[in-house]
Amino acid sequence: MTDQDIPDDPDALCDVDIDVDIAVVGAGAAGLSLAHRLASAAGPHGAAPAVALVEAPDGPARTPARTWCFWETGDGPYDEAVRACWSRLRVRGPDGRVAEAELGGTRYKMIRSPDFTALVERRLARLPRLHRVTAAVDRVLDDPAGGAVVHGADASGRPVRVRARWVFDSRPPRRLPAARSTLLQHFRGWFVRCAADAFDPATVELMDFRTPQPAHGLSFGYVLPLGRREALVEYTEFSGAPLPREAYERALRHYTGRVLGLEGVSVVDTEQGVIPMTDAVFPRRAGRRVFRIGTAGGATRPATGYTFAAVQRQSDAIADAWRRGRVPVPPPAHSARHRAMDAVMLRAVDTGRVAGARFFSELFLRNPADRLLRFLDGRSRWWEEVAIGMSTPVLPMLRSAVELPLLRRRDAPVRRP
Repeated sequence: MTDQDIPDDPDALCDVDIDVDIAVVGAGAAGLSLAHRLASAAGPHGAAPAVALVEAPDGPARTPARTWCFWETGDGPYDEAVRACWSRLRVRGPDGRVAEAELGGTRYKMIRSPDFTALVERRLARLPRLHRVTAAVDRVLDDPAGGAVVHGADASGRPVRVRARWVFDSRPPRRLPAARSTLLQHFRGWFVRCAADAFDPATVELMDFRTPQPAHGLSFGYVLPLGRREALVEYTEFSGAPLPREAYERALRHYTGRVLGLEGVSVVDTEQGVIPMTDAVFPRRAGRRVFRIGTAGGATRPATGYTFAAVQRQSDAIADAWRRGRVPVPPPAHSARHRAMDAVMLRAVDTGRVAGARFFSELFLRNPADRLLRFLDGRSRWWEEVAIGMSTPVLPMLRSAVELPLLRRRDAPVRRP
């Protein structure tokens, strides 16, 4: 492409104006993972593509530090950034019953976003065809002459333009697509340090339902030990709207003090977030040459909120398509079968037909851990899913499944604390 290929616009004189094979917008988990895969992937003619990674300037557009967890068997590509991993998981029901399981060769792994970013950026620095661009992106448009154009501005407000054959946009959606059911997984976590030994470093407390349950949805505690005296302790709700900050703090004080009985606790850091849990359809294509990835491309699992592993699968598939000379459209992050089952669960919980805390605790109490983990990770087979389904409240789930095709998808309301 040449400058004459680009339609006239006010960005004609740009502070940055580059031409690459692929542009990746956003430098979170999805953007960094894809840029790393692509910039080191030899294409059909032998050379890796020229990749531009467009990241937001310092400021509110940059996401705060966050924690990603996922299941993995054996060594993984980002093990250098893994902060902790666990070989055993525990789930506690609201009645105090405990499901505990050894994970065998699988590990539940935790990565902090600053560690992941530092690792990937070290690798990217060694790749000669990777270009770093800092800009607040305001438009990503197909170019009538071919390819697509990313328009933005740098920190001083000067125009930036990146032209590419393909663009992958990982920016979170401004508004969720229309859906039949939408809940939010919202949480606040304390990184705590205790005066005495309080945690088992090998065991993750995946869901502890001994928290007071909200009128709508469910709540649980989540404990990720980082040592015998240190852990990330979170209070999480699945419900219709986030809480005010003080409500999370009150819930965490109750959980760490009254439920866990921790003494001599110091809070050394915090994190907070909101994850959509919705049966909305996230379009993975935003133009002829523009694709969405990450949460915007449907990578977040509706029933659990897990995203990191699906991002890696999508990144691998896109890089493989590039290597084979195919259109690098992102594949669905989750199978249609799993999305359908998640939609039934969301409907049943959202309508109150099933008690969420009891529903999830019974899943772990009544199913082998390896089967359930395969289901949560999207690797289960249909006969395993039938067995899992039979361990749920069958009639409420059947009613939810039957009515789903009859329901209209509606815009999700804008909900704030």
